[in-house]
Amino acid sequence: HKEAKRVKTVQEGEETLEVGPSSSSPRISVPLDRLQQPITVKELTELLHYAALGKTGDIKQPSWCRLLHQKKVKALNVVIVEGVTQSHFYKHYLTLRNLRTNYTTRVTFTPSCADLASGIFSSEVPKSDDPALSQSPNKSNELHKALRSHPVITKFGTQKRGLTAYVLSQEEMIKRHYPVKGMPGFEEFVCTDSVDSITDDSPLYGLDCEMCLTEKGNELARVSLVDGDGNCVLDELVKPQNRILNYLTTKCTQIHTHTHTLFSGITATMLRPITTTLRDVQARLRTLLPSDAVLVGHSLNNDLLSLKLIHQHVIDTSLLYRREFGQRFKLKVLAETLLQRQIQTEDKKGHNPIEDAVTALELAQYFIKTGPRQVVELHLEELWGYTIVEEPTDCEPEPAPEPSHRFADILQTLGRSVAFLGKRSDVALDLSSQQWHNSDKEVLASFRRQTKCPSLSVLQFSSISDHLKRRSPHQEQQYPWVCASLRDMCVVFAGPFPAGFSEREVRRLFRCCGPLRKVKMLNTAVRVHAEVEFELLEGATLALKTLNGLNLQGQPIKVQRPVHESMLDLDLTLDALMGDGLNSSRIYAVKLSPSTAERIRSSAKVNGHTLDGKCSGFTPVTTADMLSTAKVNGTQTTIANSKLSEEEVRETFAHFGTVERVVLPAKLGKNARHALIKFESSEDKCAALSSSEDLWKENYLICPSLTPPHLPSWVAVTTPTHTLEAAEDEERTHIHATATPRLQCVICAGPGNGSHDEEAGPPPGEALQISPRRHHVCGRSARTHQVRKLTAFWENLPP
Repeated sequence: HKEAKRVKTVQEGEETLEVGPSSSSPRISVPLDRLQQPITVKELTELLHYAALGKTGDIKQPSWCRLLHQKKVKALNVVIVEGVTQSHFYKHYLTLRNLRTNYTTRVTFTPSCADLASGIFSSEVPKSDDPALSQSPNKSNELHKALRSHPVITKFGTQKRGLTAYVLSQEEMIKRHYPVKGMPGFEEFVCTDSVDSITDDSPLYGLDCEMCLTEKGNELARVSLVDGDGNCVLDELVKPQNRILNYLTTKCTQIHTHTHTLFSGITATMLRPITTTLRDVQARLRTLLPSDAVLVGHSLNNDLLSLKLIHQHVIDTSLLYRREFGQRFKLKVLAETLLQRQIQTEDKKGHNPIEDAVTALELAQYFIKTGPRQVVELHLEELWGYTIVEEPTDCEPEPAPEPSHRFADILQTLGRSVAFLGKRSDVALDLSSQQWHNSDKEVLASFRRQTKCPSLSVLQFSSISDHLKRRSPHQEQQYPWVCASLRDMCVVFAGPFPAGFSEREVRRLFRCCGPLRKVKMLNTAVRVHAEVEFELLEGATLALKTLNGLNLQGQPIKVQRPVHESMLDLDLTLDALMGDGLNSSRIYAVKLSPSTAERIRSSAKVNGHTLDGKCSGFTPVTTADMLSTAKVNGTQTTIANSKLSEEEVRETFAHFGTVERVVLPAKLGKNARHALIKFESSEDKCAALSSSEDLWKENYLICPSLTPPHLPSWVAVTTPTHTLEAAEDEERTHIHATATPRLQCVICAGPGNGSHDEEAGPPPGEALQISPRRHHVCGRSARTHQVRKLTAFWENLPP
């Protein structure tokens, strides 16, 4: 325990015990008592503010959780899945495998605003004396209003970005007549071996082609490829397949109303000895281009069409330097204005494709390095042909505006970018920072393309919500249904009990397995039974394994689960909960009083019945005849647990491996009777479960942990059916605030006084699932369709 950090155990209503390794790896922790309460939008934004800004300007830790090593946070991604709630998650727990394994921290969320995305961007960061966070907008840095409608600014915004921001999306490629895989007309085109995702460090390659006019139209005659340093890596003449009609054909780069009039420079003499075919060139390009290469060219679609080549990642310089009304600048004009270079001059016999490829490459590099705003401001007059004239005014200058404390504005003031991806909506964010898409699939594809995300990205998926609204006019049934199903998992029926057996005696009998929520006596015409509801799944499971067959006054009782439709897959659900990331290294333990344990041992000798004690099983304890009568000659038999302490539990279970944490839930003013024990590894957990017989000698009953920390708290806050009318007005939204390992985004949690330290997801990132309590509901067929759709969607999300 040299690396362990000890935290004091306290009673319910305060933070619980946490023991965790002292490590620099990021963590997010939620105190156990806060898992009993839903969080609000304000509390959610507290987490985002601190994760993004840290202690800059005295930003404090979130009030409901802890972050450690905040400086390692590189980006924040908030995924909003409208219409999917905790009701859906727990109802379809087995189906949503990817969701429950990648998002292990689960917190109830109660939205208070209709537009959550706007609520995040416009949330107020606490005022600070830090000049970095309290700067008023600088007039000299403020974009002139005349430039706000400039085609370059409206498309790309004002911030410098990496090359991935300027790569054409698939939608843009289709619109601009690029060859795209799967689109009609391109069935015979060859695809390069390009990856789905690129980064700002992906290599750039300049490409240019020359064509000749043949009987079948324009065909490739020459292709040139240069690398990111401008070195030529391919320059090949190509023999057209069909008879050539004109070697000096005009270059087919259409600019809406006219075509280039310069010549290709190809002659019959040049092509006469050539045997290289289009297929040869396609094979060379596939070999030369790295899988993450980005092709750059001027009206590059024509070059790819002539090559009959499909490449996913392209930058078109004719679309970078945009003009009004969709017009485009000639490559020659851009080279002369921006690079001070003369190309395609009259003294040259046609185009030089190497020169054109290098020029397009350098134009793209200049745009990326300089940024769209500076490009426009530096070349406004010479390239776009107009200047900004300030109108004289006799009015007094306006007072400096108050500094903005909106979250999005603060990030942009610090030079960090923000983005919204989703359906077109009225989001409180500049249009230049929004990406609108028609479907969730497009949103996800767009996000995946941006491997280097902005500092804050909010992705909003709406398809499932739209589907539910169309198919599910009545949405008030699923929530109580799911609540009842979860409660059923914690319920056992027991009996028959001896005549006169009271509720108090039932409580005393069953609480040896775990804390009880409710006991209801069921008095039939002949015999007495009881419905016993535990607070934890483990309590019900131990009761089934331990008390079933118990003899009370010579009469055996039967302990069984309720039989409902929702319980048909209970065995699969329990297996999945055992393997849940939160439970992979945890066990549940209760310690019986010596007298109770002795009665169990005595019963074991009588019955001889034991249970399997494998890693996935339970304590081997005899269950029939294991307790003497509850009342003997009017004397009450005590069924009790022994008082537990952290030191005792740690000392007992340290023999099986490193104990990271011990949680001793106890009601105020009462002793803890059971413990949740977290080991350093799942192997340590299995070692403890395999030694359950030895632990039984010390009066311990143990079983694998089943209850995710959030599950019982959510069940506890469920509202009765008659309150659902008031609940219907709450926003139905599902949030996944995640720092993805693919982006090396880290959300971390600190030791906090008794924080509940969740298991980390796939390293090095941490994922947090925050779900609203309210729900949508649909009919059986619609639910099936919804689950399939939701499962397919989430299984395709990056981990």
